[in-house]
Amino acid sequence: MSLRARLAVTEEATPQTQEGHMVAVYRTKLLQEIDLAEMSALATAERRARLERVLGHIISREGPVLSTKERAGIIRRVVDEALGLGVLEPLLEDPTITEIMVNGPDKIYVERGGRVEQVAVRFSSAEQLLQTIERIVSTVNRRVDESNPMVDARLPSGERVNVIIPPLSLSGPTLTIRRFPRAYTLQELIALGTLDEHMLMLLSSLVRAKCNIIVSGGTGSGKTTLLNALSGLIPEGERIITVEDAAELQLQQDHVIRLETRPPNVEGEGRITIRDLVRNSLRMRPDRIIVGEVRGGETLDMLQAMSTGHDGSLATVHANSAEDAVLRLQTLASMSEVKIPFEALRDQINSAVDVLVQLTRHVDGTRRIVEIAMLSSRGRDVFRLTSATRFRAEPLGADRIVRGWYEHHPLPRELAERLYLAGEHVPAAFGVGSSELELDIREAK
Repeated sequence: MSLRARLAVTEEATPQTQEGHMVAVYRTKLLQEIDLAEMSALATAERRARLERVLGHIISREGPVLSTKERAGIIRRVVDEALGLGVLEPLLEDPTITEIMVNGPDKIYVERGGRVEQVAVRFSSAEQLLQTIERIVSTVNRRVDESNPMVDARLPSGERVNVIIPPLSLSGPTLTIRRFPRAYTLQELIALGTLDEHMLMLLSSLVRAKCNIIVSGGTGSGKTTLLNALSGLIPEGERIITVEDAAELQLQQDHVIRLETRPPNVEGEGRITIRDLVRNSLRMRPDRIIVGEVRGGETLDMLQAMSTGHDGSLATVHANSAEDAVLRLQTLASMSEVKIPFEALRDQINSAVDVLVQLTRHVDGTRRIVEIAMLSSRGRDVFRLTSATRFRAEPLGADRIVRGWYEHHPLPRELAERLYLAGEHVPAAFGVGSSELELDIREAK
């Protein structure tokens, strides 16, 4: 959308409040004074600074006497609506907000620290909200209207966006923005209570020993955050290919290829799916493949990659427990056009997956690993999970804060030997010492 269109005010979108009226008036005056050709040649930061300076002169020359706070607020709102997303801009700049939920023009909720709360800001009308939505989707060459009332998109800064409008949404235009997650280290996650030091040592050994790991959990449980932290344990020099629906991972290694899906164009053509990218990544000589989330037929391709020379790969899946995650992988793999019996899929999962890490978002908003389980079944055996770590929660108190402790159990002997042979430390909390493993291996010879 052009700068003139962003600044133009229609009668329907004119705010009714006094402040909103002032914003509309100054937006019109600003449009009359700026050189659009000159402004379009500037970078976004320079454009914002120039607009703020020009608008400040206009208010000083023609406007009523305003306090410093009122003046700054008017300038901010006018420029935000010209260049940004209007009333949503302050929310996008707040680092404590992880999700923004717009349920129509006058109800905006945010998530902070895992808890949802309503905020005081609002759009002046449904038309103004629609203008903001159109501005978002236009940046990714998408459109939203009655014939295409649902859109997924991504802001240039990385936030994931979902839009749904009438007639499908009876609450008016609805907008959901999931913030681009900050890259946490595992040490930072320990400080947040997501895991403990023993689990950090175990996960570090598992990643370096090239075990295939599935991170599972519900929506908003921190799967991508943990996946990103685990990827930081991959040694430098390995060729890593990431496949995501919306690029969120922020790997720090040098040799990383990032792949992202593409939605269909306005003619409904040109779509590139996760499955297409997973298949293509196998031709790119990866050492490890990281899939942001498996949710369909690409699961079969991912499992085949894990069991055919791409050890150490990682992926996430939506599931409420480690047991559910294994069954869901089987169901998702069956959605491939290749018709494979469930028994064969079970064999594929047993040979591909080594470890499942289950995350939960508790009622107090905290996100925590509640189980690390090893898939110890082989061949067409019924799935058998061995829990190495479980979180035991205490009953909720009056403060509704979740408290508890971790129970650690011995690793399966086969996995412990694998870590030992890979030169990795087997944490003492998980029951097997290196000297015992060395003795067992010598006796076996």
